[in-house]
Amino acid sequence: MTTEQQTRLIPVTKWPEYHAWPPLGGLRHLIFFEKTNGFHHCVRRVGRRVLIDEHAFFKWIEENNPPAK
Repeated sequence: MTTEQQTRLIPVTKWPEYHAWPPLGGLRHLIFFEKTNGFHHCVRRVGRRVLIDEHAFFKWIEENNPPAK
């Protein structure tokens, strides 16, 4: 039996119901530039729906924002 990290796939339009940051416009900006900013690891597409992998999002935040000195 493997222990995998459970993740939640959140539709972009429902993101503000779960998290206050980033706002919807900021999230759409990240998605628009996903191939250049590495955000493509957080985006899942099912048909026309765009979903955000919640676990991958917070992992991406940690990897791309080193602590301030």
